[in-house]
Amino acid sequence: MAIKTFAIPRTIVHGVDSLEYLKNLEGKKAVLVTGGHSMKKFGFLDQAKKYLEEAGMEVMILDGVEPDPSVKTCLEGGKKMEEFGPDWIIPIGGGSAMDAAKAMWIFYEHPGYSFEKLAAFDNPPLRTKAKMACIPSTSGTASEITAFSVITDTEKEIKYPLVHPDFVPDVAICDPVIASKMPPRITAQTGMDVMTHAVEAFVSTSADDYTSPLAIRAIELVFGNLKKAYDNGEDMDAREKMHDASTLAGMAFSNASLGIVHSMAHKIGGIFHLTHGEANAIMLPYIIDYNRKATDKYDKLEKILGIDDIAEEIRKLNEAVGLTANIKDGKNTVIEEDKFLEVLDKMSENAFKDACTLTNPRETSPEDIKKIYEAAYYGKKVEF
Repeated sequence: MAIKTFAIPRTIVHGVDSLEYLKNLEGKKAVLVTGGHSMKKFGFLDQAKKYLEEAGMEVMILDGVEPDPSVKTCLEGGKKMEEFGPDWIIPIGGGSAMDAAKAMWIFYEHPGYSFEKLAAFDNPPLRTKAKMACIPSTSGTASEITAFSVITDTEKEIKYPLVHPDFVPDVAICDPVIASKMPPRITAQTGMDVMTHAVEAFVSTSADDYTSPLAIRAIELVFGNLKKAYDNGEDMDAREKMHDASTLAGMAFSNASLGIVHSMAHKIGGIFHLTHGEANAIMLPYIIDYNRKATDKYDKLEKILGIDDIAEEIRKLNEAVGLTANIKDGKNTVIEEDKFLEVLDKMSENAFKDACTLTNPRETSPEDIKKIYEAAYYGKKVEF
């Protein structure tokens, strides 16, 4: 039997107003990494800065991380950190801020390190200069829990999943008050990202007795709470349950890995800027239908959940939270048919090469992935 590891943050702080835990961190300098304006708009960035200053730290803010963080942004952030010299790196925001901060951490501790090496999983050690505390603003990516980061090479139009055991943060602060400010559309997209993490982790070829119970509970929580959080963002019970689901799913997939839903979402997102959560939401039912021929785990999951067809239940949930059933009819990102077909072969090849493909429960090929993309684009049933 192979030796396996199960890694999660040393400290997970959760519950209403848990942001205040920042007061307990010990250090001299901290850098807050964030994306757009929401953390500023709702006062969470200032609040975090205040708590860190109360802990006796000098604080620098790095903002402006893109929705799909680029190699350029990460390299520049690493240089700024090198000048400042933080002993805590603290991203606050969505998965983009956390993913970018992880890559910046590498470039801060190892100046001149190449992104190409990272993309090839040639990872240098971390924590020679700084530790990491992550504060998610969405109930979705679970980057606050995981050994993963997704960075976009804008020249190649490819999203690269980076995997490094040292990326698992030291502290995760999961405050549902921060997540409560998500608008319904983001709530839906990130919530279905959680669902995809959990389902793919459960059926992964690397799933085990540590990861599977976490994945199951996360799926239950999403089915029970996503629609409530979507309908009423101030429903703190639903928000907290969705934050819990995200964290549990993160623990599962960080250790069991994922499958071709993520492989395909990474590639179509990198080219067309379809949001990661929406891409996952659309692709997931099609790939469940595809994978069923190779595993009975979906049957087991349906028995546990007391449902007949998990793919159909996911389609219903997608519809209930305003997400489309296929790519062609996308409400938020319009992908023209001619442009889709133009890149289909390249996109399929790149998805096949994605690291997440390795643990998909059904062995696949670029040809099969192409057929799934076509089915998901036109809304056709997967029957092969």
